Amino acid sequence: MPTLVREIMTVGVPTCKTTSPIVDVARFILEHSVEEMVVLDEEGQGVGTCGYEQLVSAFGREDIEALTAENIMHEGVPELPPEISITLAAKMMQDMHVRAAYMTHNSAGITYPAAMISYKHILRALAAKDENDLKDLGIAAERKSPIEQFLERRDEARRKAGLIK
Repeated sequence: MPTLVREIMTVGVPTCKTTSPIVDVARFILEHSVEEMVVLDEEGQGVGTCGYEQLVSAFGREDIEALTAENIMHEGVPELPPEISITLAAKMMQDMHVRAAYMTHNSAGITYPAAMISYKHILRALAAKDENDLKDLGIAAERKSPIEQFLERRDEARRKAGLIK
């Protein structure tokens, strides 16, 4: 069974812009069953996170329709190294009071989130009966090729536009 963060993390992180309406952020989080999204500035740098806690805190505000991710985000992106144990990651996440943490990558002076681990990942590792229960997680996860992903997104966009069934 996996013991390191890199073995259960999800490569690829849900992100939104600072200008994204929080209603859109809430829809994405619900539709994709993720804990939160990383909020990116104009240069693509992670500047905060927006998840259940921030969205629920904004609920009931009179100006809710005008609020953006930047207005309600938790500043900063909690980071963990991928080479630590899952047990240590869980403890560190509890200490940071976060339900998700990120592994970042630096390219051309921009630091961006490249992978994530959440309480859901840790619970899946706990509940897994064998390695097959976790085959979609970690650096060794079975992934679709970039062309397969593009074709799926293209076809989905066409379906939404009513161009194909």
